[in-house]
Amino acid sequence: MKILVNIFAFLLVVQCATAKDPYLKLTVAQDGSGDFRTIQEAINSTRDLGPGEVEIFIKNGTYQEKLVIPSWKHQLTLIGENKENTIITGNDYSGKIDAVTGKELSTFTSSTVLVQGDDIHFRNLSVQNTWCNRGQAVALHVEGDRFIAENCNLLGCQDTLYTATEGSRQYYKNCYIEGTTDFIFGEATCVFEDCTIKSLANSYVTAAATPQNQEFGYVFFNCNLIAKDGIDKVYLGRPWRSYAKTVFINSTLGDHIVEKGWDPWTGDKMFPQKEKTTYYAEYNSKGEGASPNTRVSWSHQLNKKEVKKYTLKNIFSGNYNSWIPNN
Repeated sequence: MKILVNIFAFLLVVQCATAKDPYLKLTVAQDGSGDFRTIQEAINSTRDLGPGEVEIFIKNGTYQEKLVIPSWKHQLTLIGENKENTIITGNDYSGKIDAVTGKELSTFTSSTVLVQGDDIHFRNLSVQNTWCNRGQAVALHVEGDRFIAENCNLLGCQDTLYTATEGSRQYYKNCYIEGTTDFIFGEATCVFEDCTIKSLANSYVTAAATPQNQEFGYVFFNCNLIAKDGIDKVYLGRPWRSYAKTVFINSTLGDHIVEKGWDPWTGDKMFPQKEKTTYYAEYNSKGEGASPNTRVSWSHQLNKKEVKKYTLKNIFSGNYNSWIPNN
């Protein structure tokens, strides 16, 4: 009995110390040299709903995990040792039968990494879905608010990055994102700054589904759009839903971008004539794919006055609280 009392007292002290510690650091290493061998174990060990920041340092390795950061996990920063060698990977896809549940996966359950918690930050790591044969296969699926990815690789084919959920605010800085069709898609308000966007097939880069009451959808600042050799017919975007919003500002477009720039997704019986309600725009596009005079008539070329509203403060103002990443 005395032993049990002592153990309980020890655990209570540890818990109190952790509660007072505003910044906890954990290490994940597959060779056992860290606190945990898997990333999921490290996430599960953190206190629910905060209250302090937790940094999870991930040593180099290929982590074959279907990672979930649930809605009750907040303020986690996942930092890879090196983005080229710290890789979270999976190969689930829409139509695959899940080995555990026996149920068929969909686009929305195919992700390698699912982020549902708020204030999650990724840095210096790669998230990958290796399924590239056919159909949708998400690498990163983000639903939480105030998500940041810095210096990360997001690797996949169709539907690589799912920026989910109305009201979610997401910021991607100095990231490399590749895919085939609609490989950046979803409802969230997102800024992509200084990112490299690579098309692996003749198709569409973005498929925004911006809600009607949301002022901003996707905004790309100073991004570089490139393509795999032989790819020469890529659209900047097509609207997944009627009020899709996507804007490219001061970005460099390769010669794989078609002269029309945008596609209206003709034939969508559920949401017809989306070109009448969607908002697609550019400002100061550069490179061989920049062709303002040949863009579709329902897109926009912003002037100096119009572009001024595209600031991080305005884009991420939100309905209830303002947010500027890294401030």
